[in-house]
Amino acid sequence: MTMRKIESAIIGFLFGAVPVITCFLAGWWISIPLVPESQIFQWALAGLVVGILIDAIILRRWVRHAYSMNPLGWMAVYLFYSVGMFGFFMGVPVFNVLLALPAGFFIGGRLVNNGASPVAVKKAARHCALFTTGVLALICVASALFALASLSTAYDLQGMLGLPFPVTHAMIIAIILGGGASILALQWWLTLWSVKRAYGYFFQGRQT
Repeated sequence: MTMRKIESAIIGFLFGAVPVITCFLAGWWISIPLVPESQIFQWALAGLVVGILIDAIILRRWVRHAYSMNPLGWMAVYLFYSVGMFGFFMGVPVFNVLLALPAGFFIGGRLVNNGASPVAVKKAARHCALFTTGVLALICVASALFALASLSTAYDLQGMLGLPFPVTHAMIIAIILGGGASILALQWWLTLWSVKRAYGYFFQGRQT
């Protein structure tokens, strides 16, 4: 595959999964109060088919205009995956850090496509890092609120970490603050790194 095809394939996957996942879950959740339990999965599959049809109609256009679209579009896609990742891992925000990689991939490719200068690349990387870290900060706040509100958090942490002593409320707060600060710092660094690496990768690929 050429650079362009790899780029289009990854962007197509990132954008194309959104309607498929959304329609699948919508078919599942909407059907719960409306149909017998035995038919719920059929509705979910129907939603999946609708999502695939949406992709068949507009995904090619999305990919073709991905780099020229309004930034709110890719920001909405990032928020979609952030919420999905948060829910999939049951409120543990650590895995949301990984979303810095596709965000950097997309922004790096966009910068090369738009012929950005080195100064513009650094500025865009900082803006991207500010956005991704800000989103993760909100995710961390939500995770902290869930943890503090749950009566089982102390027992869960004790079992997960294999601690021989009970976990106190003060320890939970310390873990939240220390862990939150650490993953936010990692998110900022990883986003900057991802944007710069993607920019360099695509820039070299366009020159060959």
